[in-house]
Amino acid sequence: MNFDLSSLRQKFRERDYKLTPQRQIILQVFIDNRGKHLSAEDVHNIVRQQSSDIGLATVYRTLELLSELDVLQKMDFGDGRSRYELNENTSPHHHHHLICLTCGKVIEFADDLLEDLENMIAKNSNFTIIDHQVKFYGYCQECRNKSEV
Repeated sequence: MNFDLSSLRQKFRERDYKLTPQRQIILQVFIDNRGKHLSAEDVHNIVRQQSSDIGLATVYRTLELLSELDVLQKMDFGDGRSRYELNENTSPHHHHHLICLTCGKVIEFADDLLEDLENMIAKNSNFTIIDHQVKFYGYCQECRNKSEV
């Protein structure tokens, strides 16, 4: 997906929304933190450094809107907090995630090892699969190193 302001403004206009300065600041957080999976609280902590007048409720509303517009991808890692990242995926399948149970770090990997399995399931069940998600839970290298000390 292209994240230049003119194409984003057009996308907002098509849905009768405005790309307000607050929305631009929140979007810039994701552009500056590509590859990170940020919660609303993470985003709020970052934007407060630039613009203390943006409240947490504004962040939540903006994240939901950007998710509806497919600018952001919303994910649930089972920790009670939605996480968001830029929706830069041009392929039909998303990347997968490794989630540390100690520190909550999320690491992406793009190997799609399930493609053959997905094709077999689709064929055997006469079901059109449009996507899948894989999440592995465990312990990152840093947390394992800390526990060994």
